[in-house]
Amino acid sequence: MTETAWRLTAAEGELQILTGVAGPASKMGHRLTIAMASWYADVRWQGHQPVSVDLVVEVDSLQVVKGEGGVTPLSGPEKGVVRSNALKALDANKYPQITFAAGSITRSPTGYRLDGTVEIHGTSRPQAVDLAIEDSDGVWTMSAEVPVVQTQFGVKPYSLFMGSLKVADEVTVKFTARHPK
Repeated sequence: MTETAWRLTAAEGELQILTGVAGPASKMGHRLTIAMASWYADVRWQGHQPVSVDLVVEVDSLQVVKGEGGVTPLSGPEKGVVRSNALKALDANKYPQITFAAGSITRSPTGYRLDGTVEIHGTSRPQAVDLAIEDSDGVWTMSAEVPVVQTQFGVKPYSLFMGSLKVADEVTVKFTARHPK
């Protein structure tokens, strides 16, 4: 059986983190869209079946794209402060990468189910990802949305006003990419 490999990067797709707000003063906070600008996913195939996926994300590539809600719009300087706070919460100097390795891949009605291990902030946990695949004119469009609970990885969500306004513990990781079939 022929073995082939793909490398997907930010040039072929997007890797975003969508946050919510929590606490009694949550109406004052912004729901954030954060982009991870530097990442790659290596996909190994045997014949027509993917057999492994390894994703590596550079934490320092974190960029605040937008903030929705809040009392006032999120300004450029505030995006810089949010980025700085997020990098501190993730301890980016000590843990510069987030990784996901799928060792088990099975076909599903909408694409593939990837079962593997994610490592964030030096903590590894099992993770399943349901990857949807659409085939359009010889191009595969892949997408997935995965909830991640920050505290399960030792990440303390950023908070203000003695915890009355904070980033919600559960965030959503959203992935999309396109690759010729």
